[in-house]
Amino acid sequence: MNKILTLLFIGLTTLTYGQKSKGPNFDIADFNKKMEVAEWLYTYDMVAWWTSDSVMTQDKKEIDRLGSEWFCFQSNDIWHAIYGKFENNKFDLVFHYLVDNKGQVSRTYESIDTTLLHKYSRALKTATYQLTGLKDTVNLRFNQYIKENADRSLTVWIFPAFQPNSVAVYGGEFIYTIDETGNKILKDESNFQGKFLGFKVDKPREIWLDYNEIEKPTLGGIFFVWYYKSYFTRIVLETKKSTSSLFQHEDKTYYWVHSVKEPEKKKKKN
Repeated sequence: MNKILTLLFIGLTTLTYGQKSKGPNFDIADFNKKMEVAEWLYTYDMVAWWTSDSVMTQDKKEIDRLGSEWFCFQSNDIWHAIYGKFENNKFDLVFHYLVDNKGQVSRTYESIDTTLLHKYSRALKTATYQLTGLKDTVNLRFNQYIKENADRSLTVWIFPAFQPNSVAVYGGEFIYTIDETGNKILKDESNFQGKFLGFKVDKPREIWLDYNEIEKPTLGGIFFVWYYKSYFTRIVLETKKSTSSLFQHEDKTYYWVHSVKEPEKKKKKN
């Protein structure tokens, strides 16, 4: 069994402190970068949940016009949630919701730049097309997230959703950087080990995420821990070189504890 060196890192993103220890280092900069994205994806997910609840109360004729090209974007302190359908190279906008920094949801009829609507919906189609074969072989639902980058390219994340049978699934994360037209994949940072794993969310307990074939915590693994933190008493994200766990302070804020595995010593030859 590998020995473990425990490193305590308090904070979620850049405000991180660690105690010194001997042995291999934990890449906290890489972890913090991914954690920052995970927090943003979590907020995106909440906006989608809140607004989709409102969508389902609308007129059935409007709901019937919807396709799979829904997305959210942030402008200053306001989130926009867009629902419609991209067909024949044109986006049919059906619902547009605003969510303020207090979580208040309201429907709006203000216009949206068609360039934005088209590039976002095209990028979603381009990304989801990559998973066509996989989706045909697994009975899972997926969530999609999209964000425009500083260079006008777009990043699309596709992760397993919280399944209808109350199972939390991990093991596959699909991440694509797509050009500003929404048509061409520039970078593929997906990570799929060939199988999906999951846990029934029926009782609080400790669970371990098996990423032992990977050296560093993945974005999907970190997002899983952050998303399901209230469902389990403890979630341990284990990789080839470390374990990472999320804990809660008395003031309800969270902190991570990372434990670095010591390499096994080679046996001496006689």
